[in-house]
Amino acid sequence: MKRYKLFAFASLLATAVMTTSCGDDFLTAGPTEKPEAGAAATEGTILSSLGSAYQILMFDSYANNNYNAVLLMSDLRSDDLFKGGGDAGDQHQLYVLSQFSSSAAETLDGLWSIYFTGLARANNAVIACKNAVNVTEEKVAQYTAESHFLRAYYTHLLWKFWGNIPYFEAPLDDPYLAPQMSADEIYQKIMADLEIACGEGMPMKVSGANLGRANRAAALMLKARVVMYQKDQSKYTEVANDMATIIKSGDYELMDDFDAMWLDENEFCKESIFESNQLPEGKTWDTGWQGYGTNLPAFISPNELKDPDGVFKGGWGFAPVRLSAYQMYEEGDLRRDASINDWREGSYSKRFQDTGLFQRKYAAREGYNPPPGDQDLNYCNNLRIFRYAETLLNYVELVKMGGAPEAQGVSADECFNQIRRRAFGTDKPIAITAQNIKNERRKEFLGEGMRFWDLVRWGDAPSVLTENNSEFNSVRTFEEWMKYLPIPQGEMTKTLGTEFELKQNGNWK
Repeated sequence: MKRYKLFAFASLLATAVMTTSCGDDFLTAGPTEKPEAGAAATEGTILSSLGSAYQILMFDSYANNNYNAVLLMSDLRSDDLFKGGGDAGDQHQLYVLSQFSSSAAETLDGLWSIYFTGLARANNAVIACKNAVNVTEEKVAQYTAESHFLRAYYTHLLWKFWGNIPYFEAPLDDPYLAPQMSADEIYQKIMADLEIACGEGMPMKVSGANLGRANRAAALMLKARVVMYQKDQSKYTEVANDMATIIKSGDYELMDDFDAMWLDENEFCKESIFESNQLPEGKTWDTGWQGYGTNLPAFISPNELKDPDGVFKGGWGFAPVRLSAYQMYEEGDLRRDASINDWREGSYSKRFQDTGLFQRKYAAREGYNPPPGDQDLNYCNNLRIFRYAETLLNYVELVKMGGAPEAQGVSADECFNQIRRRAFGTDKPIAITAQNIKNERRKEFLGEGMRFWDLVRWGDAPSVLTENNSEFNSVRTFEEWMKYLPIPQGEMTKTLGTEFELKQNGNWK
């Protein structure tokens, strides 16, 4: 079933470019050459460029030879997870990340590299769409919207991690020398792309052979994340209306069973708006990480686990869940045991910062990493990038905390109660205060890469993230300028003496 889904999605490209190999599909297409200015682009050329841009979604669990899964790179800085692993020195760059003590020499250069590659590939797709020949207007509009969505998505990650980044829309190769822009200027670039992506080019929802492709709802969700992170109050009413548009479309609903949502058979379920489609293809340690499976499940699962039920598998013991995160759930909240595996009485090898609590949503499961290849590298767990629960909670926050009026007859109270009703299996109303909205987001999205960014945009990060926890080797102080990571030293060095010489972020060295 898994391979069918991907290859169904790939059939559009295969038809357009008349491929001769069943492995040459939409998502596994290799990088395309830079387009020449004004060069005509057939539909096959456009789809090849798009496929190359989509590829990046599947590479971030081991970005450019670094363990940089984007979910963890945000949550490791939050109050939900510890770094874990063998000791502080095991993937030390992740430990200093969690302690807000990174340096230019020891930072997330893998994510920098992979998402700038994504930006470059998306640029190629945008240019190809502009040069389209013998392609219907409807298809050009769709491909253009997809291209701009992908460029906005990759750029917004670079923007959140580093803020002040070089930016380009011309066809460039690594090292991508370009003028460094301020975070506010990058915000405007992202919003310009999203204006195109949020238009009528893409359908609100995709299905069948198009599963895995971007859609209008995903573009509207990305717009909401960007506007809310920027705290651009001038757009809160507009974005609240966008969320109402998704809600009123009727295309998405909450999954009845929160725990089941993360199973392989429920990928692309009725709650899923956009996800990256992982495909195990026999990766080994010796093949340069070719293929599109993910190592995230192995990374976050307990070392040498022996599950008496035979459901879960062992892994490397990184990113254990903090006890405070486990305890935040109310009695009867089904999301706790669906988000966190409690192995405190289980059989596994304890490692650094061990709590006995581990993430469940993307945990390593039996049957999810079929041979051949090294099984730790070949899990098929799709990354759920946007889901409908976030739509509902965005709307509640924009109305109740942001002051936006309710739109299209959608009740913010009912949206909030839907989240609570699913969480408890029955009505469980509480006052819709700012703190309760924050708490619901934390409980709903544990392990999904949301918490750190939420704390930053709410202004809560300095008080919540500063701690002196010697028991778990987490002694850290967060200051506002630390929301941006140091620009990797290698990137700084590449630009020395050029007109594009980079300026380091904040007080990082």
